[in-house]
Amino acid sequence: MRSNLPLAGLSVRGRYVLRRSPILQIAAIFAFWLLGEAIVRFAGIPVPGGIIGMVIVFALLASRRISLHSMRQGAQWYLAEMLLFFIPAVLALLNHHELFGLLGVKVLLVILGSTASVIAVTALVMDLFMRFRGRHGLV
Repeated sequence: MRSNLPLAGLSVRGRYVLRRSPILQIAAIFAFWLLGEAIVRFAGIPVPGGIIGMVIVFALLASRRISLHSMRQGAQWYLAEMLLFFIPAVLALLNHHELFGLLGVKVLLVILGSTASVIAVTALVMDLFMRFRGRHGLV
């Protein structure tokens, strides 16, 4: 008999340990990223593996195969320490002095434009999702 509970494949103790351990949650998020990378390499999909991993996590959360509590602390740690992941990019920028001229202005405009478009598309998708939830009574 199949259970509809989140994390139904894990034992009760396994679910408890995962929900209480940020290190295991970080490892789980990393494992989903690795799974996405493996799928991209195997299938030859021209999409970053992190995006595929994120889609897998979203699908598991939407289908209630995993619960939000089983990933929350690990995800919050990643968000809190996000600056550490961008320091190498800043150091690389300091090695390229040509980016401080007209080329840098062009790159900056592309970055700002792409960031604005990502924010706009994200807002649109979230708005559509919230309307969908409201219409179908999903809370």
